[in-house]
Amino acid sequence: MRLLLTSDTHLPKRAKRLPEALLGELAAADVVFHAGDWVDTATLDLLLSRSRRLVAVYGNNDGPELRSRLPEIAYAELDGLRFGVIHETGPARGREERCAARFPELDVLVFGHSHIPWDTTAPNGLRLLNPGSPTDRRRQPHCTYMTATLDSGRLTEVRLHRLPPRR
Repeated sequence: MRLLLTSDTHLPKRAKRLPEALLGELAAADVVFHAGDWVDTATLDLLLSRSRRLVAVYGNNDGPELRSRLPEIAYAELDGLRFGVIHETGPARGREERCAARFPELDVLVFGHSHIPWDTTAPNGLRLLNPGSPTDRRRQPHCTYMTATLDSGRLTEVRLHRLPPRR
């Protein structure tokens, strides 16, 4: 099963549209995760129309319309692996322990907010993934998103994709 992870798209504030590379991944993805800060409903509608399955939440920059359509925390069980999606997890320091204590039932937590790619595993085995942002790199060298493969209940081939600079 092919997974696509993204967050913090901030359209149309940070970019006019999603990058072509990310849009191209939609066709190959069995499940798309979006960890909030959409800003516009058009991006949500686009991903809903082009995704086989979307697991998504709202972020701190999302207004009432997005909040009425999306949860603060989303859950999905895929091939026996338990996923959670949330926008914000707090400061980087202590993140693994804090998230492991808050989400002891999960195997993978997808999050956003910082625009900083993150891939770590908590002492209890919880995998924490932040795909960064495909449209707003902030202090990072590149805009990013992630893909992964889910095979026989194992998350494999987790890959961070760096996008070329926008013109």
